[in-house]
Amino acid sequence: MILPTTYEAALLLLILSMFCWGSWANTQKLTGKWRFELFYYDYSAGVLLCALIAAFTFGELMPKELTFSDNLLLAGKRQMAFGVAGGVVFNLANMLLVGAISVAGMAVAFPIAIGLALVIGTVWNFALNPQGNPILLFGGAFLVVMAIVIDAFAYGAFVQAKQEAAAAAAGDDPRARRKAARAPGAGRGVILSIVSGILMGMFYPLVEIGKEGDNGVAPYGIALLFAAGVFFSSLIYIPFFMTFPVSGTSVELRQYARGTRQQHLLGLAGGIIWMVGAISNFVAASAPVTVQVGPAVSYALGQGATLVSALWGLLVWKEFAGATDRVKLLLVVMLVLFVSGLAMISVAPLNAK
Repeated sequence: MILPTTYEAALLLLILSMFCWGSWANTQKLTGKWRFELFYYDYSAGVLLCALIAAFTFGELMPKELTFSDNLLLAGKRQMAFGVAGGVVFNLANMLLVGAISVAGMAVAFPIAIGLALVIGTVWNFALNPQGNPILLFGGAFLVVMAIVIDAFAYGAFVQAKQEAAAAAAGDDPRARRKAARAPGAGRGVILSIVSGILMGMFYPLVEIGKEGDNGVAPYGIALLFAAGVFFSSLIYIPFFMTFPVSGTSVELRQYARGTRQQHLLGLAGGIIWMVGAISNFVAASAPVTVQVGPAVSYALGQGATLVSALWGLLVWKEFAGATDRVKLLLVVMLVLFVSGLAMISVAPLNAK
């Protein structure tokens, strides 16, 4: 199998991972009014397709080395089970994230969900392996929590202002006033993002357990097992979300066939883009120790995807268009706090006491 043999190659893989993880959700936005539950059928298929292609190409090249299929024959069943479990847990978190994006947008869902996952991962890793400067670690985690709270306040103020404007525009028209009143409030998007973040903070440690030990699963194998967990759990999760939607009315399976070719292709592309990022991350983490990117840079680049997605939402999709100066100021403060917290967490391993 092919693994990076230079520091530069490992670093480029992590940069690619950051942009893929921060950009895949654009494909959902491009589908228009296509329900996220239907989008997710194609998304999960794209995840599995990408993992299969990578495993049987990059994972099988260089036969003089241990190949993907050779490694699976040697890997322990427990480690393989953890790889699948990582995909199952991630998938529920990601479906909630996609639901939050459909309700609140990328600039809200990603900072809250992935920021919370960052805090959980930081605390979890320190509890298991107390390395790094605790003041920097927990100080950075506190700043990220503050960024999450400010982002939620900014979104709440923005939604309230929109509802008040819609109610004022409706005037005495009872139908228009009812429509404005039925618009989803800020709470739903924030709650979905929080639950997603809690689950998102748990999936990566499961993947790492699957890779540990002499009989651990190699990166292309763990990616395929992870993708299988995503795909097959989707067959359970999606019908549930179709029956009990996070927003709007329930969805029938036959509506999937009514999607356009472009909408189906965008769903596949979304899954492929996310999985390219995941495989890049898994492979970079499995590089020889002598060429691995340091923990500070690796961590910063991985979580930088949150900022990439937030900037997509703010600058490209204009999700806060028409916001008041107060809301815009809150968003700037949120970004500054998030970057500062991320920087503190990233350098903590280099300043261990």
